[in-house]
Amino acid sequence: MEVLAAGVAGLLASGAPTYAEVPAGAEFHDSHFHLTNYIQEGTEIADFIDIMGDKVGRVALFGIPLQQTWAYENTGDYAPTYYLQSDAPLYYYSFTDAFIANAYLSLTEEQQARFDPMITGFNPADMYAADHIKRVLKTYPGVFTGIGEFTIHKEFVSAKVAGDTASLTDPALGRILDFAAETGLLVLLHSDLDVPFAKQDAEPVYLRQMRSLLMEHRDATVIWAHIGMGRVVHPVDPPASASAAERPPNHIDLVEAAVSTPELAHLHFDISWSETAKYIVATPQSVAQSADLINRHPTRFLFGTDEVAPSNQESYTSVYRMYEPLWKALTPEARAAVTKGNYERLFDAAAKKVRAWEAANIR
Repeated sequence: MEVLAAGVAGLLASGAPTYAEVPAGAEFHDSHFHLTNYIQEGTEIADFIDIMGDKVGRVALFGIPLQQTWAYENTGDYAPTYYLQSDAPLYYYSFTDAFIANAYLSLTEEQQARFDPMITGFNPADMYAADHIKRVLKTYPGVFTGIGEFTIHKEFVSAKVAGDTASLTDPALGRILDFAAETGLLVLLHSDLDVPFAKQDAEPVYLRQMRSLLMEHRDATVIWAHIGMGRVVHPVDPPASASAAERPPNHIDLVEAAVSTPELAHLHFDISWSETAKYIVATPQSVAQSADLINRHPTRFLFGTDEVAPSNQESYTSVYRMYEPLWKALTPEARAAVTKGNYERLFDAAAKKVRAWEAANIR
């Protein structure tokens, strides 16, 4: 406890951390990484540092807030390790925050400088969720930089979560974003833009709710994970048969509208996950359209892997390699911003604000 107290005191006294130990030649920072999986098993953090090597600079570090139930009546002796391997429910696993904090605090100060831990172990449908986040900050001051990845709408996952279903219109989520604005915590939010297997000739189901939520919480800095896409939640791509007058906006148009709206200047997108990459690099046209959007708005996008408990560097960096066609199509300035610059700007600003809030509110 004395060692922990001394470490926390040092973190609070120093304010935002310095990053001199981050490899200067790192190819990217990772804005979206899960150290543990759906049964709370994962990679030892010391091993993960070796996996990062000199290729990866800094990583937003979090677990997974949901635990897959092993229901014997459902799968018998087969122990599921992923949410698609069982019909049994998922439940929120709040201990993930303590696990991540302790893993981070086990590192040297030089190693800690490469991580930005995030709080995820809360139920966004619970009005007490904001209180959980505050409690974590007070228990582990000097550690956390943001909240997330946490989920509102996610294909196949949302329906499996025990208890009330999360919603973009739930005041519990509003309380979470209000507290994030108060403390400076960066928000990494997963919410699919549409329902699975949606018709492409209609407006995405959750578009207006998401826009209203973001408009109401302009003081919270939000990263929308995966640009709102998923495994079967495809990019919005209206049929070519639709007339110009009837054709609704496609996915690029929707994102363009968001990043061009002054009232949404606090909104950013991450392009993490292999499922997101498969859409962006699907064709030369999709690469060109995505690159054009990012080149014109380079400060609004971040790269992340969305890898879960990797065992080696090859698997960990696979999504980065998937994006090679996109990297080649971006300007050098835009590529630098997406792979490293925007991460540094957003996470450094969040760390500074959160440390200041802790100094003012934690005895």
